[in-house]
Amino acid sequence: MALLASSFAGIKSPNPFWLASAPPTDKAYNVARALEAGWGGVVWKTLGEDPAIVNVNGPRYGALLSPDRRLIGFNNIELITDRALEVNLAEIRTVKRDWPERALVVSLMVPYSEASWRDILHKVEDTGADGVELNFGCPHGMNERGMGAAVGQVPEYIETITAWCKHHSRLPVIVKLTPNVTDIRYPARAARRGGADAVSLINTINSIMGVDPETLTMTPAVDGHGSHGGYCGPAVKPIALNMVAAIAGDPDTVDLPISGIGGITTWRDALDYIALGCANVQVCTAAMVYGFKIVADLVDGLSNYLDSKGIASVAELRGRALPSITQWQFLNLNAVSKAVIDQDLCIGCGRCHIACEDTAHQAITALRDGVRHFEVKEEECVGCNLCVAVCPVPSCISLRTLVPGELDRRTGLPAAAAAADWTTHPNNPQRLGAGESQ
Repeated sequence: MALLASSFAGIKSPNPFWLASAPPTDKAYNVARALEAGWGGVVWKTLGEDPAIVNVNGPRYGALLSPDRRLIGFNNIELITDRALEVNLAEIRTVKRDWPERALVVSLMVPYSEASWRDILHKVEDTGADGVELNFGCPHGMNERGMGAAVGQVPEYIETITAWCKHHSRLPVIVKLTPNVTDIRYPARAARRGGADAVSLINTINSIMGVDPETLTMTPAVDGHGSHGGYCGPAVKPIALNMVAAIAGDPDTVDLPISGIGGITTWRDALDYIALGCANVQVCTAAMVYGFKIVADLVDGLSNYLDSKGIASVAELRGRALPSITQWQFLNLNAVSKAVIDQDLCIGCGRCHIACEDTAHQAITALRDGVRHFEVKEEECVGCNLCVAVCPVPSCISLRTLVPGELDRRTGLPAAAAAADWTTHPNNPQRLGAGESQ
């Protein structure tokens, strides 16, 4: 059986599934329920200096829903914990005592002052917590106060605060990065220079969810006014994966442990993160929507997958997909794919035809002998994958890659003319020497 036990920045947990710093980890009651359900660890909701933060007593969350009301994206304007620091610290101490084998990391955010960071670090160490996560990502509320993303968007601030924390604490230091930057590699490199033991990403993305058509005010609104919030949920996963891969593939941070965050709902989502370089993953939105017991499906699904592939551990899976990522100019321009429609699965809805006819390459027929029938015209198909994306029936439409030498009826040329051609092609990354560019 595959080994799911995880060691992240020296912090051990029985599985790689942690709850992210968020409302689900705001108090001992929630955290105890989560650990009872089987989560490998939690990151306690962000602590700050007293006096306690005051949150709005009104709508804090907004949702982007599909027509069948499945959650696509989630928005929040909630701040860090609004419970007293000493109350949180006492509960953290109790939870760690009661669950010593689970990971308990504490998220922190205080002003840009070495003394502030030193003081709160010493208080957290006294609880027996396993590590700290520096919240450099919150895009609303705290950002306006010179914390959160206001720090995470300035590499020099990241490096300085991380160095302070490494100097004043024995605990592993995880730096949580904001996605609200142009290039995620620069803040990750800064965290590494500061001595970070690991990074976690992504935090939430700046967002406004929409407008109420009756009042023409943004939503959600508190007493008629709203504020931009942090966007998360399934919709942000592709953005997060791109940033994870950028850090995992960067020579300056290639061996920096990564905790992946963003839209993780199923074990398949976790697989994507781990295969692209993450050592573990953190979950928030899915737990808020479906409850803590989803962890059982996450654990069983990932374990069964690893067993089916003969992969012994999560560590062995980590980064396996990274070699397949390259830059566009290095893609094999000799490879040719064509769409294929499985007529036994086709329900005749015509979505593939409409999409291709109106917006792509007019490569799908609508009629055959006057009867409604959808079939790919290979001579027009460029293998763009649009029809696969819009088809409502799983596996009904797929792409077939032409074998080397097979005639591409669109161009009249042999597809992938010969493997040898690609080895000498100017775009082949293996042909380019170190530091060489096209």
